[in-house]
Amino acid sequence: MNLTLRQLSYFIAAAEAGSITAASKRASISQPAISTAVSHIERELGVQLFLRHHAQGLSLTSAGRSLLREAKQLLKQVDGLYSAAAEVSHQVRGQLAVGWFSTLAPVVMPELVQSFMTAFPGTLVVSREGHQEDLVAGLRRSEIDLAITYDLEIAADIAFAPLVALPPHAMFGEAHPLARKSSVTLAELARLPMVLLDLPMSRDYFYGLFRRERLEPTVQWSSPQPDVVRTMVANGFGYTLANVRPRAELALDGRRLYRVPLAGDPPAVRVGIATLKQQRRTRLAQVFESHATEAINDSHVPGMVPPGPARRVRRR
Repeated sequence: MNLTLRQLSYFIAAAEAGSITAASKRASISQPAISTAVSHIERELGVQLFLRHHAQGLSLTSAGRSLLREAKQLLKQVDGLYSAAAEVSHQVRGQLAVGWFSTLAPVVMPELVQSFMTAFPGTLVVSREGHQEDLVAGLRRSEIDLAITYDLEIAADIAFAPLVALPPHAMFGEAHPLARKSSVTLAELARLPMVLLDLPMSRDYFYGLFRRERLEPTVQWSSPQPDVVRTMVANGFGYTLANVRPRAELALDGRRLYRVPLAGDPPAVRVGIATLKQQRRTRLAQVFESHATEAINDSHVPGMVPPGPARRVRRR
């Protein structure tokens, strides 16, 4: 049989992206290379892997779905061989699947992953973004090796190594009357329109900030997408609460955002590394954790304005 691992990886990219064009952009591979690989596999195996829909991308055939499962398993086994060899030879190489909480991914992930792969050229970090429930499920299904996330309702089977505490703050658009205050209380905010970042466990944390002071927020808008929330706030729909502070205080449409600290020292959340307790960590995972521990602290967070001196951390 004349199939290569590269051809199988191109097939997986096309299957997951749903189109040759999207796979090319996502994996930085030329479209002809992906098309050629898929055609070669189809000829070699004598099966049709995709149904091609004009202007609507690709959909897997029954044979394609079967091959996708087997190809993923095969590449995972190959990664295991590299990891085993690396542990014996003390080299750091192989592929690591890392999950990222969706609010952390766009600011922390690019700089941290780039610095890691530069320091260890034989490695490849594959990223997956999601909310807390997504990431925990990914750990339990061995779809990701570890996750950079928050200490939100950590289950008993999950180990969590804290890195840095992020206090909450209020965020306003330029025209909001509270945008230029030195601090703001939750009592001041409770009666005003709020744009809520509506993610599992995250919403409970934000509601909990108000309820610990016997208040209820006035949520008029919500979205699970951080950039949607930021852009709505920048356009005057209301304020929001957040823990992440990107270095650029701008929404995607270029409008200015203003961050105002919350008075009263509200509880922070911790960013850290989550792993499955029963999963044996590879040398590659251990090295990545060490790299992340050195890169994320009170004085430096990749892509973010650091929080400064340690704040009081939310009691568990």
